Amino acid sequence: MKPRAGNPKLKILSYAVCAVLLGGFIRGAVAQQKFEADKKGKVSGVIQSRSGDLVTIQEKKGDLAVINLSDDTKIERKKDFRLRRKDTDITAMVPGLTIDAEGVGNAKGQLDAKKIVFDPDTFAVEVAEERQIQLNQAAAARAQSTANQGVASAGQAQSSADQAQQSAHQAGQMAGAAGAAAITDAQAVEMVNQRVSDLGDYKTVEEAGLFFDTGKAAISDSDKQALDKLARDAAAIPGYMIEIAGYASGTGTKSENERLSDERAAAVTDYLRNTANVPMRRILVPAGYGASHPVASNDASLGRDINQRVDVKVLVNKGLAEGAS
Repeated sequence: MKPRAGNPKLKILSYAVCAVLLGGFIRGAVAQQKFEADKKGKVSGVIQSRSGDLVTIQEKKGDLAVINLSDDTKIERKKDFRLRRKDTDITAMVPGLTIDAEGVGNAKGQLDAKKIVFDPDTFAVEVAEERQIQLNQAAAARAQSTANQGVASAGQAQSSADQAQQSAHQAGQMAGAAGAAAITDAQAVEMVNQRVSDLGDYKTVEEAGLFFDTGKAAISDSDKQALDKLARDAAAIPGYMIEIAGYASGTGTKSENERLSDERAAAVTDYLRNTANVPMRRILVPAGYGASHPVASNDASLGRDINQRVDVKVLVNKGLAEGAS
Protein backbone atom coordinates (compact mmCIF):
# COMPACT_ATOMS: atom_id res chain seq x y z
CA MET A 1 0.00 0.00 0.00
CA LYS A 2 2.58 2.51 -0.81
CA PRO A 3 1.60 4.79 -3.66
CA ARG A 4 3.50 7.95 -4.51
CA ALA A 5 1.10 9.40 -7.05
CA GLY A 6 -2.59 9.06 -7.81
CA ASN A 7 -3.07 5.30 -7.99
CA PRO A 8 -6.40 4.23 -9.51
CA LYS A 9 -5.24 0.62 -9.83
CA LEU A 10 -4.56 0.51 -6.10
CA LYS A 11 -8.22 1.31 -5.64
CA ILE A 12 -9.02 -1.66 -7.90
CA LEU A 13 -6.98 -3.87 -5.63
CA SER A 14 -8.53 -2.38 -2.55
CA TYR A 15 -12.06 -2.92 -3.85
CA ALA A 16 -11.27 -6.52 -4.74
CA VAL A 17 -10.94 -7.37 -1.11
CA CYS A 18 -14.48 -6.13 -0.53
CA ALA A 19 -15.95 -7.63 -3.70
CA VAL A 20 -14.80 -11.22 -3.07
CA LEU A 21 -17.73 -13.49 -2.37
CA LEU A 22 -15.94 -16.17 -0.37
CA GLY A 23 -13.99 -14.74 2.56
CA GLY A 24 -12.33 -16.47 5.48
CA PHE A 25 -10.86 -19.93 5.53
CA ILE A 26 -13.36 -22.04 3.65
CA ARG A 27 -14.38 -25.25 5.36
CA GLY A 28 -16.65 -28.11 4.47
CA ALA A 29 -16.71 -30.47 1.51
CA VAL A 30 -14.06 -28.64 -0.51
CA ALA A 31 -10.85 -30.66 -0.67
CA GLN A 32 -7.54 -29.11 0.29
CA GLN A 33 -4.40 -29.85 -1.63
CA LYS A 34 -1.50 -31.05 0.49
CA PHE A 35 2.05 -30.38 -0.63
CA GLU A 36 4.69 -33.00 0.10
CA ALA A 37 7.31 -31.78 2.53
CA ASP A 38 10.61 -30.69 0.96
CA LYS A 39 9.26 -31.28 -2.56
CA LYS A 40 8.87 -28.58 -5.17
CA GLY A 41 5.32 -27.64 -6.08
CA LYS A 42 3.24 -25.26 -8.16
CA VAL A 43 -0.33 -24.06 -7.87
CA SER A 44 -2.62 -21.53 -9.59
CA GLY A 45 -5.88 -20.08 -8.39
CA VAL A 46 -7.85 -17.19 -6.92
CA ILE A 47 -7.06 -15.93 -3.44
CA GLN A 48 -10.00 -16.65 -1.16
CA SER A 49 -8.68 -15.34 2.14
CA ARG A 50 -5.68 -14.00 4.02
CA SER A 51 -4.55 -14.62 7.58
CA GLY A 52 -1.16 -13.16 8.36
CA ASP A 53 1.42 -14.89 6.20
CA LEU A 54 -1.04 -17.56 5.04
CA VAL A 55 -2.91 -17.19 1.75
CA THR A 56 -5.73 -19.58 0.88
CA ILE A 57 -6.45 -19.95 -2.84
CA GLN A 58 -8.99 -21.96 -4.81
CA GLU A 59 -7.83 -23.76 -7.91
CA LYS A 60 -9.93 -24.02 -11.08
CA LYS A 61 -10.84 -27.61 -10.19
CA GLY A 62 -12.24 -26.37 -6.88
CA ASP A 63 -9.59 -27.58 -4.45
CA LEU A 64 -8.11 -25.23 -1.88
CA ALA A 65 -4.41 -24.75 -1.25
CA VAL A 66 -2.59 -22.81 1.44
CA ILE A 67 0.45 -20.73 0.52
CA ASN A 68 2.91 -19.40 3.09
CA LEU A 69 4.50 -16.01 2.42
CA SER A 70 7.91 -15.09 3.79
CA ASP A 71 10.70 -12.55 3.37
CA ASP A 72 12.08 -14.82 0.63
CA THR A 73 8.89 -14.77 -1.46
CA LYS A 74 9.41 -12.89 -4.72
CA ILE A 75 6.45 -11.22 -6.39
CA GLU A 76 6.43 -10.74 -10.17
CA ARG A 77 3.95 -9.16 -12.54
CA LYS A 78 3.05 -10.67 -15.89
CA LYS A 79 2.58 -7.14 -17.21
CA ASP A 80 3.77 -3.68 -16.29
CA PHE A 81 2.03 -2.02 -13.39
CA ARG A 82 3.52 1.41 -13.81
CA LEU A 83 1.36 3.13 -11.20
CA ARG A 84 2.69 0.94 -8.43
CA ARG A 85 6.11 0.65 -6.82
CA LYS A 86 7.51 -2.83 -7.29
CA ASP A 87 8.70 -3.03 -3.69
CA THR A 88 5.06 -2.97 -2.56
CA ASP A 89 3.70 -5.66 -4.89
CA ILE A 90 3.41 -8.17 -2.05
CA THR A 91 0.69 -6.00 -0.51
CA ALA A 92 -1.51 -6.87 -3.52
CA MET A 93 -1.96 -10.45 -2.24
CA VAL A 94 -5.64 -9.97 -1.39
CA PRO A 95 -8.89 -11.94 -1.94
CA GLY A 96 -9.95 -11.87 -5.58
CA LEU A 97 -6.47 -11.83 -7.08
CA THR A 98 -5.51 -14.69 -9.43
CA ILE A 99 -1.96 -15.88 -8.82
CA ASP A 100 0.54 -18.53 -9.91
CA ALA A 101 2.74 -19.74 -7.07
CA GLU A 102 5.72 -22.05 -6.89
CA GLY A 103 7.84 -23.17 -3.98
CA VAL A 104 8.51 -26.07 -1.64
CA GLY A 105 6.08 -28.02 0.53
CA ASN A 106 6.39 -27.79 4.30
CA ALA A 107 5.52 -30.13 7.16
CA LYS A 108 1.99 -28.69 7.40
CA GLY A 109 1.13 -29.50 3.79
CA GLN A 110 1.39 -25.84 2.79
CA LEU A 111 3.46 -24.41 -0.04
CA ASP A 112 6.30 -22.18 1.14
CA ALA A 113 6.16 -19.74 -1.76
CA LYS A 114 9.42 -18.85 -3.46
CA LYS A 115 7.77 -16.93 -6.31
CA ILE A 116 4.29 -15.58 -7.01
CA VAL A 117 3.21 -14.15 -10.36
CA PHE A 118 0.08 -12.10 -11.03
CA ASP A 119 -1.42 -10.17 -13.93
CA PRO A 120 -2.86 -6.80 -12.82
CA ASP A 121 -4.79 -6.36 -16.09
CA THR A 122 -6.64 -9.66 -15.67
CA PHE A 123 -7.33 -8.73 -12.08
CA ALA A 124 -8.89 -5.43 -13.10
CA VAL A 125 -11.28 -7.18 -15.49
CA GLU A 126 -12.32 -9.69 -12.83
CA VAL A 127 -13.02 -6.96 -10.31
CA ALA A 128 -14.94 -4.83 -12.83
CA GLU A 129 -17.19 -7.75 -13.71
CA GLU A 130 -17.92 -8.47 -10.06
CA ARG A 131 -18.57 -4.78 -9.39
CA GLN A 132 -21.06 -4.58 -12.26
CA ILE A 133 -23.01 -7.55 -10.94
CA GLN A 134 -23.24 -6.08 -7.46
CA LEU A 135 -24.24 -2.61 -8.66
CA ASN A 136 -26.94 -3.98 -10.93
CA GLN A 137 -28.35 -5.97 -8.01
CA ALA A 138 -28.31 -2.88 -5.81
CA ALA A 139 -29.99 -0.80 -8.52
CA ALA A 140 -32.75 -3.37 -8.92
CA ALA A 141 -33.32 -3.46 -5.16
CA ARG A 142 -33.58 0.34 -4.94
CA ALA A 143 -36.00 0.46 -7.85
CA GLN A 144 -38.18 -2.27 -6.32
CA SER A 145 -38.23 -0.43 -3.00
CA THR A 146 -39.39 2.77 -4.72
CA ALA A 147 -42.09 0.87 -6.60
CA ASN A 148 -43.29 -0.75 -3.36
CA GLN A 149 -43.59 2.67 -1.78
CA GLY A 150 -45.70 3.80 -4.74
CA VAL A 151 -48.04 0.83 -4.32
CA ALA A 152 -48.39 1.51 -0.60
CA SER A 153 -49.32 5.10 -1.31
CA ALA A 154 -52.02 3.95 -3.72
CA GLY A 155 -53.50 1.64 -1.12
CA GLN A 156 -53.71 4.35 1.52
CA ALA A 157 -56.04 6.57 -0.46
CA GLN A 158 -57.69 6.45 -3.85
CA SER A 159 -56.89 10.12 -4.35
CA SER A 160 -53.16 9.31 -4.26
CA ALA A 161 -53.41 6.71 -7.04
CA ASP A 162 -52.09 9.12 -9.61
CA GLN A 163 -49.13 9.93 -7.38
CA ALA A 164 -48.51 6.23 -6.82
CA GLN A 165 -48.52 5.63 -10.56
CA GLN A 166 -46.08 8.48 -11.00
CA SER A 167 -43.84 7.00 -8.29
CA ALA A 168 -43.88 3.64 -10.03
CA HIS A 169 -42.99 5.33 -13.32
CA GLN A 170 -40.14 7.16 -11.58
CA ALA A 171 -38.99 3.86 -10.10
CA GLY A 172 -38.72 2.40 -13.57
CA GLN A 173 -36.70 5.39 -14.70
CA MET A 174 -34.48 5.05 -11.65
CA ALA A 175 -33.88 1.38 -12.44
CA GLY A 176 -32.76 2.23 -15.96
CA ALA A 177 -30.56 5.07 -14.82
CA ALA A 178 -29.08 3.03 -11.99
CA GLY A 179 -28.38 0.15 -14.33
CA ALA A 180 -26.59 2.47 -16.73
CA ALA A 181 -24.65 3.93 -13.81
CA ALA A 182 -23.68 0.42 -12.76
CA ILE A 183 -22.14 -0.27 -16.14
CA THR A 184 -20.34 3.06 -16.13
CA ASP A 185 -19.07 2.43 -12.62
CA ALA A 186 -17.86 -1.03 -13.59
CA GLN A 187 -15.92 0.46 -16.46
CA ALA A 188 -14.36 2.97 -14.08
CA VAL A 189 -14.00 0.59 -11.14
CA GLU A 190 -10.71 2.23 -10.18
CA MET A 191 -12.73 5.04 -8.65
CA VAL A 192 -14.51 2.76 -6.19
CA ASN A 193 -13.53 3.71 -2.67
CA GLN A 194 -13.78 0.59 -0.52
CA ARG A 195 -11.46 -0.51 2.24
CA VAL A 196 -10.16 -3.89 3.32
CA SER A 197 -11.83 -3.60 6.70
CA ASP A 198 -15.22 -3.20 4.98
CA LEU A 199 -15.10 -6.92 4.22
CA GLY A 200 -17.09 -8.81 6.84
CA ASP A 201 -14.57 -11.62 7.20
CA TYR A 202 -12.06 -9.39 8.98
CA LYS A 203 -12.13 -7.98 12.50
CA THR A 204 -10.44 -4.74 13.57
CA VAL A 205 -8.56 -5.37 16.82
CA GLU A 206 -6.67 -2.07 17.07
CA GLU A 207 -6.56 1.20 15.15
CA ALA A 208 -4.89 4.59 15.10
CA GLY A 209 -5.86 7.87 13.46
CA LEU A 210 -3.02 10.09 12.23
CA PHE A 211 -3.53 13.73 11.24
CA PHE A 212 -1.61 15.90 8.79
CA ASP A 213 -1.09 19.58 8.09
CA THR A 214 -2.78 21.04 5.03
CA GLY A 215 -0.96 20.01 1.87
CA LYS A 216 1.60 17.95 3.83
CA ALA A 217 2.41 14.25 4.21
CA ALA A 218 4.96 14.46 7.06
CA ILE A 219 4.19 12.33 10.13
CA SER A 220 4.26 14.17 13.46
CA ASP A 221 6.34 12.92 16.39
CA SER A 222 3.23 12.05 18.39
CA ASP A 223 1.82 10.05 15.48
CA LYS A 224 5.12 8.20 15.12
CA GLN A 225 4.76 7.15 18.74
CA ALA A 226 1.23 5.93 18.00
CA LEU A 227 2.54 3.88 15.07
CA ASP A 228 5.31 2.42 17.23
CA LYS A 229 2.73 1.25 19.78
CA LEU A 230 0.43 -0.14 17.12
CA ALA A 231 3.30 -2.11 15.56
CA ARG A 232 4.35 -3.53 18.95
CA ASP A 233 0.80 -4.55 19.80
CA ALA A 234 0.25 -6.09 16.36
CA ALA A 235 3.40 -8.21 16.62
CA ALA A 236 1.82 -10.03 19.57
CA ILE A 237 -1.35 -10.89 17.61
CA PRO A 238 -1.26 -14.16 15.61
CA GLY A 239 -2.13 -13.70 11.93
CA TYR A 240 -2.34 -9.92 12.09
CA MET A 241 -2.55 -7.72 8.99
CA ILE A 242 -2.42 -3.93 8.70
CA GLU A 243 -4.62 -1.71 6.55
CA ILE A 244 -3.51 1.84 5.73
CA ALA A 245 -6.00 4.28 4.20
CA GLY A 246 -5.00 7.86 3.44
CA TYR A 247 -7.41 10.77 3.01
CA ALA A 248 -7.50 14.46 2.16
CA SER A 249 -9.97 17.25 2.79
CA GLY A 250 -12.14 18.45 -0.09
CA THR A 251 -10.31 21.75 -0.61
CA GLY A 252 -8.14 20.72 -3.57
CA THR A 253 -8.97 19.22 -6.94
CA LYS A 254 -9.81 15.54 -7.23
CA SER A 255 -6.37 14.66 -8.61
CA GLU A 256 -4.63 16.76 -5.95
CA ASN A 257 -6.58 15.07 -3.18
CA GLU A 258 -5.80 11.62 -4.55
CA ARG A 259 -2.10 12.43 -4.84
CA LEU A 260 -1.90 13.88 -1.35
CA SER A 261 -3.82 11.02 0.24
CA ASP A 262 -1.55 8.55 -1.56
CA GLU A 263 1.53 10.33 -0.27
CA ARG A 264 0.20 10.22 3.28
CA ALA A 265 -0.55 6.49 3.03
CA ALA A 266 2.92 5.94 1.56
CA ALA A 267 4.60 7.88 4.37
CA VAL A 268 2.88 5.73 6.98
CA THR A 269 3.73 2.54 5.11
CA ASP A 270 7.38 3.57 4.87
CA TYR A 271 7.51 4.31 8.58
CA LEU A 272 5.94 1.00 9.58
CA ARG A 273 8.30 -0.94 7.34
CA ASN A 274 11.56 0.93 7.84
CA THR A 275 11.26 2.13 11.44
CA ALA A 276 8.67 -0.06 13.13
CA ASN A 277 9.91 -3.23 11.34
CA VAL A 278 6.51 -4.39 10.08
CA PRO A 279 6.98 -6.89 7.21
CA MET A 280 5.47 -5.66 3.94
CA ARG A 281 3.66 -8.97 3.52
CA ARG A 282 1.56 -8.08 6.57
CA ILE A 283 0.29 -4.86 4.95
CA LEU A 284 -2.82 -5.01 2.73
CA VAL A 285 -2.99 -2.75 -0.31
CA PRO A 286 -2.16 0.64 1.25
CA ALA A 287 -3.86 3.36 -0.74
CA GLY A 288 -5.07 6.93 -0.80
CA TYR A 289 -8.79 7.56 -1.16
CA GLY A 290 -8.79 11.28 -1.86
CA ALA A 291 -11.58 13.20 -0.15
CA SER A 292 -13.86 10.18 0.25
CA HIS A 293 -14.98 8.88 3.66
CA PRO A 294 -14.97 12.28 5.40
CA VAL A 295 -15.54 12.06 9.14
CA ALA A 296 -16.35 15.75 9.54
CA SER A 297 -17.72 18.59 7.42
CA ASN A 298 -15.22 20.24 5.09
CA ASP A 299 -17.11 23.52 5.46
CA ALA A 300 -15.16 24.42 8.63
CA SER A 301 -11.40 24.50 9.17
CA LEU A 302 -11.63 22.06 12.10
CA GLY A 303 -13.49 19.56 9.93
CA ARG A 304 -10.91 19.88 7.16
CA ASP A 305 -8.11 19.31 9.69
CA ILE A 306 -9.81 16.12 10.89
CA ASN A 307 -10.31 14.81 7.35
CA GLN A 308 -6.60 15.25 6.50
CA ARG A 309 -5.75 11.89 7.99
CA VAL A 310 -4.58 8.30 7.66
CA ASP A 311 -6.56 5.49 9.25
CA VAL A 312 -4.40 2.55 10.33
CA LYS A 313 -6.12 -0.67 11.40
CA VAL A 314 -4.83 -3.98 12.69
CA LEU A 315 -7.01 -6.75 11.22
CA VAL A 316 -7.35 -10.47 11.84
CA ASN A 317 -9.31 -13.08 9.95
CA LYS A 318 -12.51 -13.66 11.95
CA GLY A 319 -12.18 -17.40 11.55
CA LEU A 320 -8.78 -17.31 13.23
CA ALA A 321 -9.96 -14.90 15.94
CA GLU A 322 -13.00 -17.03 16.79
CA GLY A 323 -10.93 -20.20 16.82
CA ALA A 324 -8.55 -18.67 19.33
CA SER A 325 -11.32 -17.48 21.67
